[in-house]
Amino acid sequence: MSISRQNLSVIIVSFKSDYIIHKCINSIDKEIEIIVIDNSNNIEFKKAIENKYSNVRCILSAKNIGMGAGNNIGIRNTNKDFTLILNPDVILEKDAINQIINASKILDSFSVIAPMLGKIGNPNYKLDNKKNQKFDPIKPFKVVSVDGYSMLLNLKRLKQLLNFEFFDENFFLYLENDDFCKRLQLYNENIYVVPKSKIYHLGGQAVDPKYKKEIELVRNWHWMWSKFYYNNKHYGYLSATKKTLKNFLSAIIKFFFYMIILKSYKSKIYKMRLSGLINSMMGKKSFLRPKLDN
Repeated sequence: MSISRQNLSVIIVSFKSDYIIHKCINSIDKEIEIIVIDNSNNIEFKKAIENKYSNVRCILSAKNIGMGAGNNIGIRNTNKDFTLILNPDVILEKDAINQIINASKILDSFSVIAPMLGKIGNPNYKLDNKKNQKFDPIKPFKVVSVDGYSMLLNLKRLKQLLNFEFFDENFFLYLENDDFCKRLQLYNENIYVVPKSKIYHLGGQAVDPKYKKEIELVRNWHWMWSKFYYNNKHYGYLSATKKTLKNFLSAIIKFFFYMIILKSYKSKIYKMRLSGLINSMMGKKSFLRPKLDN
């Protein structure tokens, strides 16, 4: 089954994203259903965005549940066969949806399709050289994983996989997409990138800049928590410990260094990294949430 605008929805998980999300929504075709999951639980945001856009439905989460859990709510609330997961700081090029639709018509089977970044930078995908996966500037090409800020899911196909769950809600931030793609590999499912479908990811701008310092602290905590949790889940505790040992030692050294030279905020960043890693090693949940003033 190929993709059409009638059987496609878009899911955007937002958190204090009022200032940026309109650029994302305005880059999406108006006939496509958009479901916004707002982790800010902001009723005024919900009213404003639903009044402004006829194709947008906003669901308020009771609390800040993170990206993966927010995506799962969106998946449960769409009846479409395909859904495009987007971060609020992603902007689609004008022809991005058309190129994905065209690609779906020539692919035999797929579980995930992703567009490609429209500017030079870190690629939003990973290749598996052992499987001879190679970049193609024209045709869709197979990859081992794609970044979670823009990935289209074949819901009809995924729901038919035995015991397959969508996003692991233990992740709050980071690596929930890697975990998702890693589990798809176990089912020998296909993940593609469509090079003619282009997007722009503003990167780190999904949350209002006035909260930048608090968000940066929380991101550092969750990056280390997620890194250990991901490796422990897929490769075991010993392997996870080995893979995060350098991070642990680096965080200790930099924490004390910045504390000595009186760079208190930088010191806090590495304190957060240590805390996230230690809590993950102890088997504690990813409990930390940003403390923001309204």
